[in-house]
Amino acid sequence: MQALLCAPRAPLALALAAGAAAAVLASCGGSDSVVASTADPQVKAAWVEVGANGQTIVRAITAASACPKIAIDGIVGSMTLRAAAATVPQRTTASDPADSKPSAFPVTTCESLPRAGTSEVFVAGRSLPLPKAQPQRIAVLADTGCRMKKADNAWQACNDGNAWPFAAIAATAAAMKPDLVLHIGDYHYRENACPSDIAGCKDSPWGYGWDTWEADLFKPGAPLLAAAPWIVSRGNHEECARAGQGWARFLDVRAFDPSMSCDSPANDNSANFSDPYAVALGSDTQVVLFDSAKAGTAPFAATDYRFPIYQAQFRKVAAIAADAGKTTLFANHHPILAFAPIAGGAPAPGNAGLQAVMKTLYPTAYYPEGVKIALHGHVHDFQALSFSSAHPATFVTGNGGDNVDVNLPDPFPAGTAPAPGVVLDRITHTNTFGFMMMERSGSQWLYKAYARDGRLLTTCVPAGSKIRCDKTGFLAP
Repeated sequence: MQALLCAPRAPLALALAAGAAAAVLASCGGSDSVVASTADPQVKAAWVEVGANGQTIVRAITAASACPKIAIDGIVGSMTLRAAAATVPQRTTASDPADSKPSAFPVTTCESLPRAGTSEVFVAGRSLPLPKAQPQRIAVLADTGCRMKKADNAWQACNDGNAWPFAAIAATAAAMKPDLVLHIGDYHYRENACPSDIAGCKDSPWGYGWDTWEADLFKPGAPLLAAAPWIVSRGNHEECARAGQGWARFLDVRAFDPSMSCDSPANDNSANFSDPYAVALGSDTQVVLFDSAKAGTAPFAATDYRFPIYQAQFRKVAAIAADAGKTTLFANHHPILAFAPIAGGAPAPGNAGLQAVMKTLYPTAYYPEGVKIALHGHVHDFQALSFSSAHPATFVTGNGGDNVDVNLPDPFPAGTAPAPGVVLDRITHTNTFGFMMMERSGSQWLYKAYARDGRLLTTCVPAGSKIRCDKTGFLAP
C-alpha cells in the first residue's frame, strides 16, 4: 500500500483509516506525499468549473485559514488562495439599509488550474469530475435559490422541499449522470430576514454572506456539484448591489481581483460586467457565456453608460460565433427573444435594454450571424420558442427552484412578438418546476425538458436556428 500511495499516479481513492493514513504519510516523508481518502470536515464544498479557453478550474471552500491539499494525477500540493475569510463592511445594496447587513465570509476560497489532459483530481479526499472532450449530456437550469425579499413581500417556504425543490432537482439531474452542468444565473435569493411569524422560512440565513450562499446553493446543489463540472453565468441577483460579493469569491471564472469583488460601490460600474467567452461542447458545438447581470428591464438610451459596454461585448460575441466549424449557442440570464407572463395581462416581450443595443449592430437579426440557439433564465418558467422569421430558437429554463411565475396564456395569443420584427412560429411552455437536459444524438443535440422528479415533459429537435418540440402549448405537470 505504501508504494502505491507514494507513487506519483497512485490510486488515491483507497480507503484509509486515520491512523493508517498517518503512518503512511510519515513513511512517505511528509504530508505532501498523499491525500487521505477520508473527507476533510473543514472543506465545506469542492467542485470544478470550466472557464475561457476550456480552462479547468478547481474550487474549494474551507473553514480553515489554509487551503486544502489537492492531488492532480497523483501529484500532491496545496491549492492557491483565492479569497481569505473576511467580514465586508455593509455596502449600499438593493435593500434598504435597515434590511441589509455586512457580508460575513468566515471561509477561505481556494482554487487550482490543472493543465489540459488532467485525468484525476482529488481535493481533501474527494474525487472531482473533470471535463470530457466530447460531452454527451448537459444539465441546464437557472433561478435555483429560495426567494426572501421584503420589497415584494415574497417569503418562499425555504424549509419545505415541495415549495422550494432545488435540492430534489439537483439530485434528479445528478442521477442522470450529466457530463456538464450549465447554470444560467440567479443562485442566491435570500436577501432579507424572514419574518418571525412565517414558518416556511423561519430562522433561515439571509443577506449576502457565506451562510446564505451555503443554504441557497452549496448544500442543496451538492449532488450536482459532485456529478459534473459546471459552466456558470451570472444573473441579476449576482450583481454588485445584491450577491455580487459571493459571486466574485466563489463562482466567477476570472482571477479574483479586489477591485472587481463588489465590496466597494465605487467599483460597481466595472465589477458588474465581464467579457463574453466560449466553452466548447465537443468538437462541433460551443456555448458563449454573456454577462447580463446589469441589464435591468427597461430600454436604455445610447447615452446610458451600459450601452457602449454591451455593444462592445456583442461585437466580441460576433467574433466568437464567426467560427463556421462550430454550432454556436448563446447563454445569458435575461431572455432576449422570449416572454414574461403577466397575471391577467398580455405577455411582456424580451429584454428591452439588450434589444436596443443589439439592434444598433444587427438591426434585423438582433443576434450576430452564427448564433443558432439562445439559452436563458430569469423568467421563472420553461419556454421553447421557434420563429418563422430568421431569429435563433430560444429556451428559457428559469424553473429551477425559485417561485415559479404564473403560466403563459394557453392558447398563446396569435401575433404576440418578443421583439419588433420577430415572428413566433411555435411555443412550448410550462410553469412546472424542473430543468432541461441537452443530450447528444449523433451530430446534433436533443433538448429535453424534465419535471423535478425526472418525468420527461417534451423533447425538442433542432434544425439550424429552428427547433421542433414533440408537444406545443402548455405542458401539464
